[in-house]
Order: sequence, then structure tokens, then C-alpha cells
Amino acid sequence: MSRDADAPVGTPEALRPVPTTVEGLIRQRLSDALGGIRGSLETTLPMLAFVISWSITQDRTISLGAAGVLVVVLLLARLAARSSVQFVVSGVFAAAIAAFFALRSGNAEDAFLPGILTSLAYGVAAALSVVLRWPLVGLMIGATDPAAREGDFTRWRRNPAAVRVCSRLTLVLVAVYAIRVAIMGPLYLAENVAGLTVSKVVLGWPLWAAAVALMGAMLLRGQTPIEPGDELLQEPAGPHPPR
Repeated sequence: MSRDADAPVGTPEALRPVPTTVEGLIRQRLSDALGGIRGSLETTLPMLAFVISWSITQDRTISLGAAGVLVVVLLLARLAARSSVQFVVSGVFAAAIAAFFALRSGNAEDAFLPGILTSLAYGVAAALSVVLRWPLVGLMIGATDPAAREGDFTRWRRNPAAVRVCSRLTLVLVAVYAIRVAIMGPLYLAENVAGLTVSKVVLGWPLWAAAVALMGAMLLRGQTPIEPGDELLQEPAGPHPPR
């Protein structure tokens, strides 16, 4: 196996192949940050269970119960596999916010408003992060960097090549959020619940999968070498001094 190959999400750091390029290291860190298809589904499915049940029954108990049962199933599956419940917990928050909006107004389409507004905010923030040379993808990578355990979340910024690569990848995220708002915004204004439901699924993990595939293609084409002594590959020995 190539030293630059990707390891499955959750593989212990010590057992992973050592990346030899900036692009290979970013692939590894993105895999941790995005959680793959399973993580995206766990974040989205409870909210969809609530929306679909509410649209059909208009019954608060049944709708919340459907979302709750799904959360329990997803949580038990994670616990049985002894893996992180991070994305299941994210799904709980997404479903709770959606339920608040829908139950307050009585309109099922309002359950999608938080997601639309969130996509708009993330899109603007991602674009701004590129302009300021603090690309969002770099921050995601920094959060999964072993150095983060010692409080150093910005080690990636000390490598100019990493900043450039992360900026290009962040523009892919800007496009994802722009597509979501451009499609779901008009559907929301038209009170098209069926269209919103379908769009939520299609623009969820399938769109993420397409974005990740594009990112992967961009990273596979790049071959920016990491020198053996580069700080990006060093295991942090302790707290870093203020910079």
C-alpha cells in the first residue's frame, strides 16, 4: 500500500500510512472532519423523519417520536461499533431546531428554513475565509490535527502550500452552499414541501459526495511534497509557545 493512501475513518493515528504530500495529508484530515457518507446521513435523517411525519400526520407526538426512534437506532449502532456519536448528536440538534420552527408556525416548510439560512451563513463565511486567507477547510483540518490536542489549531497555516490548497478546496464548499440556497430558497418561498424534502435528500450527502469527489480529484492531481522534517508531520511533544 502507498504511504500516501487514505485509511478508513476512525483508524488510529499511529496505524495510518504517513502522507508524503500536502494533498495526501489534507485528504486524511478531511476524511476525519467530514465523517463520510454515514456521518452525513446521521446528521440529516432524524430531521427528515420529523418533516415527513409532520407533513403526513400533523401530529406532534408521532413526528417527534419518529425522529426520536431513528436517533436511538443510529446511536445504538454507533455505540455497538464503539465509534464516535458526533454526527448522531449533530442530527439531534438539527431535528430539534427544525421541529421548533415547524411546530411554532404549523407549516412543514418552515422546518427547512434553519437549514437554508445556515447554508447561506456558511457560504458567506466560507467565501470570506478564503479572502482573509483563513480558509474554512484549513480550520477543519486544524481541528483534526494531533497538534490540536496541545492547543495548536493553526499549524497548517505555517505551510504556505497548505493554505493555497485549502483555499481552493474551500471554494468547492462555497459552491455547495450556493447550490443549496439557490435551489431550496425558491422552493421555500413557493411553500413546496415535497420539493424541499426531495432537495434536502439530494442536496445532502449526495451533494457532499460529489463535492468530496471533486476535492479528491483536486488533491490527487496535486503533488506538493512534505519534507521528512516538516512540522506538519511532527507529533506534538507538548504545548506550543504563543505565536
